Amino acid sequence: MTVRPAADLPRRPEGPQPVGSPSAPRPRETRMRALDGLRLVAALMVAAYHYGGRGGEITKAWGSSAQQQFPTLHTYFSYGCLGVQVFFVISGFVICMSGWGRPLKSFFASRASRLLPAYWFAVLLVTAVFALPVVAYEALSPSDVLVNLTMLQQPLGVDRVLGVCWTLWAEVRFYALFALCVVLPGASRRRVIMFCAGWTLAAAITQAAHQPLLDVVFMPEYAPFFIGGVGLYLVHRDRRDVYAWGIVAVSFLIGQHYAVRSLWNASDPNAFAHRTTLGIVLVVAFGFLAVAAIALGWLSWANWRWLTVAGALTYPFYLVHEHLGWVVVHELHVRLGVPAAGTFALTVAGMLLLAWLMNRYVEKPLTPRLRSALARRL
Repeated sequence: MTVRPAADLPRRPEGPQPVGSPSAPRPRETRMRALDGLRLVAALMVAAYHYGGRGGEITKAWGSSAQQQFPTLHTYFSYGCLGVQVFFVISGFVICMSGWGRPLKSFFASRASRLLPAYWFAVLLVTAVFALPVVAYEALSPSDVLVNLTMLQQPLGVDRVLGVCWTLWAEVRFYALFALCVVLPGASRRRVIMFCAGWTLAAAITQAAHQPLLDVVFMPEYAPFFIGGVGLYLVHRDRRDVYAWGIVAVSFLIGQHYAVRSLWNASDPNAFAHRTTLGIVLVVAFGFLAVAAIALGWLSWANWRWLTVAGALTYPFYLVHEHLGWVVVHELHVRLGVPAAGTFALTVAGMLLLAWLMNRYVEKPLTPRLRSALARRL
């Protein structure tokens, strides 16, 4: 995922729940499997964008532009980059759920243990693959790789091993803001509402101030999606909460503005594909509406166990699919002559298999150990 990983398992409270005191006991919950499925959908959207909805290094992998490989689909694939915004809405929902009623030490241990094992493995794996003589892509220097292990390469101006890790930097900043403003003093409905209102205002002021430091802290381009997800968790706790619905509405209105401003390119004659403003708004609306449907319990019927597996694969798949996908696409399509559609399907399937292996042999053994160690030492 993030994007981001699943926050300790997303779950749904049963029956009416108190929304006031931070000292109130946490409700007994059941797993929200539909949220797992939505996370995989968002990851597959991003993969479609990286394999067939843009230019750059994937052109070298295909041996020609993806426009030629997918004459019609490349336009639809170009909207897949908005899977990141969908991830951010999910993240806001899940992090608010995960942090509610949890002490800071436990929150920190949970977040670090979910992010780091798969991330460290992905950085080392991509570096090792790119260092192979038969691979056409250049590996980073050992120094840059070591910095990448900190997850702070972007603010430090170091080249990235994983192209998608810029979203993790946004996630980390969201975690820090939420931890300081909500988890540390203790989560309550009023405190979460004030956090959302304060961050929305700070992001707007940041946009007007043109101050780089404020941009780094308040992330005006991505804040509405995180805030909208937090608002949807308040809706999940009480669907009659007018303030929560107000947070969601304002976040959507601002979020679609930033998405259109960043991704609409109809006036650029050299654009890979021309996204329309309506198309962008519809994809953003899909992200908000899908999480809202889950928050309201409308998708509680989607309770299949395979969705749990899908959710577990999302984060490792997201980490490795882009760069290793270039290698697989080149081998299948250029060297072996597999048609573009078959190469696309086989590459996605291969990355999902790798994600399953990472989850089984990296995340499952290391995540609980790291969580226990961090919770014990802090």
